[in-house]
Amino acid sequence: MYTITLIPGDGIGPEVTKAMKKVVKASGVDINWEEVKAGMETIEEYNTPLPDYVIDSIKKNKIAIKGPVTTPVGKGFRSVNVGLRQKLDLYANVRPIKNFKGLKNRYDNVDLVIIRENTEGCYSGIEHKVGDYAGETIKIITRPACERIVDFAVNYVKENNRKKLTGVHKANIMKISDGLFLDIYNKKAEESGLDYDDLIVDAAAMNLVLNPEKYDVMVMPNLYGDILSDLGAGLVGGLGMIPSANIGKDCAVFEAVHGSAPQIAGMNKANPTALIQSAVMMLKYIGEFDAANKIEKALDEIFSEGKILTEDLGGCASTDEFADELCRKIEC
Repeated sequence: MYTITLIPGDGIGPEVTKAMKKVVKASGVDINWEEVKAGMETIEEYNTPLPDYVIDSIKKNKIAIKGPVTTPVGKGFRSVNVGLRQKLDLYANVRPIKNFKGLKNRYDNVDLVIIRENTEGCYSGIEHKVGDYAGETIKIITRPACERIVDFAVNYVKENNRKKLTGVHKANIMKISDGLFLDIYNKKAEESGLDYDDLIVDAAAMNLVLNPEKYDVMVMPNLYGDILSDLGAGLVGGLGMIPSANIGKDCAVFEAVHGSAPQIAGMNKANPTALIQSAVMMLKYIGEFDAANKIEKALDEIFSEGKILTEDLGGCASTDEFADELCRKIEC
């Protein structure tokens, strides 16, 4: 039995988390879920959306999965996601972007992975005011962070039998910071023997919209990865479809990319696919490949048939109905 930290989150988090747990159980993996709370409901008691006991649980168990967590806007609280990544040094964010046959998408054959440096860049949290005139954010790009994220991306390509690596940057303008990333990327990519190239981030955005099927694995600094992974989600049906893994040396946290959607919380209509696919990534991470493959096969079937779909995908199925149908297919 595995003991895994579970953060249900808030908004639609508890609903999609419930569906994910049901699907993982149907796959045959025995998990003891150590549930901890984070987000809006902990602020009043702990004066933070990320209490220390959450970090302690993840450090103990080494693996966590989380539903969407709301961070108050303009209230001085740091993002839970950013806090987790930095406190646990989860330096690699992995977001697969893949479309399912049967869903109404504008694109076919999209199968790419965005690997995002997860701990620095514009998300370092170093900001200050310049009187009443300006706000200034300091972007940090360090050699060690660049080296380990490029190494991670190179290994990911090799270990997953991918075909090509693309580095994304803005070194034509930010010649020192992004220039450092690009220099390290080019050196390591060349040494790897992989097929590789690089793209300026604005050109990458355009090309992903024009010809997403041409890209395979893309590695980039923090802010660019945040933006381009959401763009990628739009290519394949939206944020409700996209899983994510945050991986460090000692711990890994798996999460849905989408937000907490409080406007539909409690209505049993949220699409749980993103968190279920995140659980698939988690199962592969712990070596439960058969269970992961069962869930992936069931997802392929449910989307190909197109009969049991949630509202965001053009259907009318509830969260529970979608999860129950997925479980039925897994257990057949």
